[in-house]
Amino acid sequence: MTFTADFTRPPRATAAVPAPAVVTGTPRLLLRFEGAAVLAAAVAGYAHFGPGWGLFALLFLVPDLSMLGYLAGPRIGAASYNAGHSYLAALALAGPGAALAQPLALSLGLIWIAHIGFDRMLGYGLKYGTAFGHTHLGVVGKAKTGA
Repeated sequence: MTFTADFTRPPRATAAVPAPAVVTGTPRLLLRFEGAAVLAAAVAGYAHFGPGWGLFALLFLVPDLSMLGYLAGPRIGAASYNAGHSYLAALALAGPGAALAQPLALSLGLIWIAHIGFDRMLGYGLKYGTAFGHTHLGVVGKAKTGA
């Protein structure tokens, strides 16, 4: 008998297999405070460098369009959501925008960073591929009441 493990897929959440591990207690609270601090810093940066609050309001929720990936299932949805809610891409836009004096790139990056900080502050973390409500900051939504 040969045992093989597929480390490319997270375990499925079922009655026998619980949701993936999450951060709890004080560390979770600190991560939410960090989200609030990131939101405040990004808004302060935008207030100084941004072209106006109309653009901010128009684009603030655009990263949530990444949730449309869930129409293709939880694994693709989680990958899509995480791509839109990771600081990596937002910083890759804002950093060069600041370094190369490109105000539009900097502004768009700051809006994106503010959105991610806002989500983290509210407890919405990066998603696991098991279910929409399974995040690194805890279980959110209807899945929370059933757990």
